[in-house]
Amino acid sequence: MATKEEIEHGERVTRWERRLEVPMLLLAGAFLLAYAWPVIEEDMGQVMRTRLQILSWTVWGAFAIDFLIRLWLAENRLLYAARRWYDVVLILVPMFRALRVLRMLTLLRMLNRAMAGTLAGRMSLYVGTTSALIVFLGAITVLDAEQDAPGANITEFGDALWWACVTVTTVGYGDYYPVTTEGRLVAVALMVVGIALVGVLTAAVASWFVKNASLNDENSAEGAQAPVEAQAAAESGKQESGGEEASPQGGGTSSSSG
Repeated sequence: MATKEEIEHGERVTRWERRLEVPMLLLAGAFLLAYAWPVIEEDMGQVMRTRLQILSWTVWGAFAIDFLIRLWLAENRLLYAARRWYDVVLILVPMFRALRVLRMLTLLRMLNRAMAGTLAGRMSLYVGTTSALIVFLGAITVLDAEQDAPGANITEFGDALWWACVTVTTVGYGDYYPVTTEGRLVAVALMVVGIALVGVLTAAVASWFVKNASLNDENSAEGAQAPVEAQAAAESGKQESGGEEASPQGGGTSSSSG
């Protein structure tokens, strides 16, 4: 039976997307490494920075080529581009490289597309992995924006990670806070994502409790049913044995009267 994606965009583009799930995950990981490493290690040599920039541009080029191929394979290209507007933004991000929040959203899109198919059917693992990535990306992005700003108090990765954790959970202790415009944009994005994330996690935990309660009820019902079935089987066995004992007696009476 054809899926909704196959009906809307055609079978060719759907097969292409499924085929590239694992390669896209590896490329997204490489893009994350190329972005995060120079931010965490400020004293990195220029040669390594240049290599990571080349890696970043190579991955971006691969994603751009992938989108163009998918667009070419789609039956309705205009509809496909409209439904995949975030991929269009992803390709245009290098034109706005100064906006670090866009880099964070680009990474999220890359990783989400790769994991959505790979972790399909494993919702708990998908939610947990996505949550960890959101916190990590938020920390890296705000550190990139804040560490060289005058008066900034988020200047180390540990502080950035702590800030991202309390922000995404909408706690916000206020001990660390962004002072740049880009850092505040990252904070807004994390808070919005955090609200949705808390809702998803709450639903996942509630579903787990309901599932466990249902299993306990089923086990209790089976446990209560087992003695009843055993007693019924025992009574049935007694009746059968009683019938077998009565049959020879009845046979003996018949022969003697004859």
